[in-house]
Amino acid sequence: MAAPPDDVLWARGLHYAYDGSPSLQGVSLGVQEGEILAVTGPRGSGKTTLLRCMSGQVLPDQGEVWFNSAPVHTLSRAARERLRLHRFGWIDSTPRLVPELTAWENAALPLLLQGDGYRTARRTACSWLERLDVGDCAGTRPPALRQAQRQRIAVARALVHSPTVLFADEPTAPLHQTDRAQVLRALSAAARSQGITVLLAGHDFALDQAARTAEATGAALADRIVDLTDGRRTRTPAPGSPAAVSAGPEGAAACSLSV
Repeated sequence: MAAPPDDVLWARGLHYAYDGSPSLQGVSLGVQEGEILAVTGPRGSGKTTLLRCMSGQVLPDQGEVWFNSAPVHTLSRAARERLRLHRFGWIDSTPRLVPELTAWENAALPLLLQGDGYRTARRTACSWLERLDVGDCAGTRPPALRQAQRQRIAVARALVHSPTVLFADEPTAPLHQTDRAQVLRALSAAARSQGITVLLAGHDFALDQAARTAEATGAALADRIVDLTDGRRTRTPAPGSPAAVSAGPEGAAACSLSV
């Protein structure tokens, strides 16, 4: 079965269990090119597992994952690693930078691993650090930086090779509220400027006054919200309810991520 042509990333009937405990129970999901899709739910709802399955880090026990009409779930481990290196970006809830490397070297890692020249990789990495307002940290190693600065460097590393899809697993979890908002805005703006598709997992992406302001200015942080509970997609809310914006692309308003 081929993936829908208008979805750059698509999953059908995903099941996954850890030590016999279900984490995903029949989740299906499509993400359109250039879309920023927020996946929300409480801890243990399956958000991280969903992102790991869709990025090829793990294979589902049952179900299919397609990327640009290619079946990720049937690829070998080596092929999935190449896919993640060249076409996907990943941001964890903690920066996970290499402490011995400077900020620009950390940001440039995907380019260097792809075989790009040292000067080209440095120039591109420093450009992304500038765009994310941490250009002055380029020559500094992670232990000397603040958590928010390290997380921005991790965002730069995930974006530096212009991935087709960016997976962000609770990327602002360890940050203070102001830093969360800044990092989310920087990530969203960078992804939209490059036309990068984003799957963003988090706890609470409810609509509030900031969401309405963002919608009015066209600067919303997420286009659509999908809710998970106990490894399943939550039932579509009633039309006209505040949560109805998460039901899908049909008439869905753009949403802001609460921080």
